Amino acid sequence: MARKPELLVTAASLEELRRLAEAGADAFVIGESRYGARLPGEFGLEQLEQAVQYARSSERQVRIYAAVNNLMDNATSDTLPEYLSKLAAIGVDAIVFGDPSVLMAAREASPGVPLHWNAEMTSTSYAQADYWGRRGATRIVLARELNMEQIIEVKQRTTLEVQVQVHGMTNIYHSKRSLVDSYLGHLGKEPGGLDSSLGKGLYLTEEERQGERYPIYQDAHGTYMMSSDDICMLENLHELLEADIDSLRIEGLMKTPEYNETVVRAYRAAMDAYADNPSGYRFNPEWLNAIRRVQDPERELSYGFFYKEQVY
Repeated sequence: MARKPELLVTAASLEELRRLAEAGADAFVIGESRYGARLPGEFGLEQLEQAVQYARSSERQVRIYAAVNNLMDNATSDTLPEYLSKLAAIGVDAIVFGDPSVLMAAREASPGVPLHWNAEMTSTSYAQADYWGRRGATRIVLARELNMEQIIEVKQRTTLEVQVQVHGMTNIYHSKRSLVDSYLGHLGKEPGGLDSSLGKGLYLTEEERQGERYPIYQDAHGTYMMSSDDICMLENLHELLEADIDSLRIEGLMKTPEYNETVVRAYRAAMDAYADNPSGYRFNPEWLNAIRRVQDPERELSYGFFYKEQVY
């Protein structure tokens, strides 16, 4: 039997968290928008504590990671020691960070709580992993732009845990400016009149690719543009399992609980089947068909950058 990696997901609410845990999720990254970026739902300290309590009572030993991966301004940085101290008291299993100010504050405010370095598009090499590892990080969340060969090389040459996104949309642009409100103002509409946090009805398209729509939404920390397709590595998941990747993430942002549950169940089935018999593993097309039945027909399932040659 092979070692099973972690199946990590997001959740918009405690109800969805419980639902996805029952579907087979091992861990969750959740938090509140003041400190965490691109979160499908708001988890204040009270909700985080409830999530931890549920995780402790779960037969599957679910883990809770607090998202503190936003870009911190001066005012927010001043509140970090108290916030991180409370996260430690609650008992979160790890803190996800990108801004170095979080790491510095965590050394005193939450010593002993594992730190997962997630800097989105800039975590691209084993040298970076080692740099942050020497400063206290225990995991590197790899950039979505890396291909399979690069991912495997990082795993082989770092002692840190390696996390890779295997399903869902990705962030391709972030501005700290409220571009949605500016656009609405240009149209003569009241800023905030669009439920932009859910990405309803607002897309960007390129003139050369009229069929591709890039969802755009805004929260208290700026505007985000997301990918026009969804990564789906289910068919080739065995390559990441063979490489002994530590954590496989499903991004549930802007998806329904029904969709996320279907995806979690499919990946859980594939991971369990591989772990039970690696040499005899065979992909079951029904796992992918279940996802296709709930997939938005306007959003293609793709391999992302896993099999592309990257030139920096």
